[in-house]
Amino acid sequence: MNTALDFSNKTVLVVGGSSGIGNGIAQAFRAAGATVHVWGTRATKNDYDHEPGSDLTGLAYAQMDVADFANLQAYTPPFTNLDVLIQCQGLALYGRREFAPEGWNRVMDINLNSLMWVATKFRPLLAETHGAMILVSSVAAIKATFGNPAYAASKSGAAGLTRTLGVAWIPEGIRVNAIAPGLVDTKLTAVTTSNPKRLAGMLAGIPAGRIGTPTDMAGPALFLASDLAAYIVGQTLFVDGGMTLP
Repeated sequence: MNTALDFSNKTVLVVGGSSGIGNGIAQAFRAAGATVHVWGTRATKNDYDHEPGSDLTGLAYAQMDVADFANLQAYTPPFTNLDVLIQCQGLALYGRREFAPEGWNRVMDINLNSLMWVATKFRPLLAETHGAMILVSSVAAIKATFGNPAYAASKSGAAGLTRTLGVAWIPEGIRVNAIAPGLVDTKLTAVTTSNPKRLAGMLAGIPAGRIGTPTDMAGPALFLASDLAAYIVGQTLFVDGGMTLP
């Protein structure tokens, strides 16, 4: 292992780390030596035993509804230091439900509002360690998404929040950056990946010629959390196989 990517004796929290991209990132940090905590929405980690794209082996698990802001603020974490905070919570509602107030508000609460409240919750611990926070945005931050206005707006907001917190918190030694995945094979994207016609259309616009995997997202997250990225602040790194290139 590259010693710059050795996270031994480091504590990492991955919000949304129970499955998909977050789970891939969580397991990558565990493989790099970190003690990794993940948050998910189900009561216990055993509830994910047969979930595709979910491997909670070696991860400490806690249930958390990040849209329940009062409960979030009252939460006492099982750790006293935090070196890396990954915010990978996300929701997309299909069938044009995001055009209705209830759908819009639910997506925005999870995908954007919770980013700020989780960030402020753990800001003191990150300041103590001069730690790193990485938000997970999306190519939807700069590309239109048919039928998902709240998702697109929230991911644009995540990129904006990354810039603003990057500037605001770097004097405290907290580095804030983001990754913006393209089409990644997770349950959130199954509406596309399970439809051969839609998938073929998407692949035609990806120069790399394939969809991404959670492992593809983990490498950039490790990099941004490491000292290799010590001079990178407030940036959103597009990890998309080239799909957003002009």
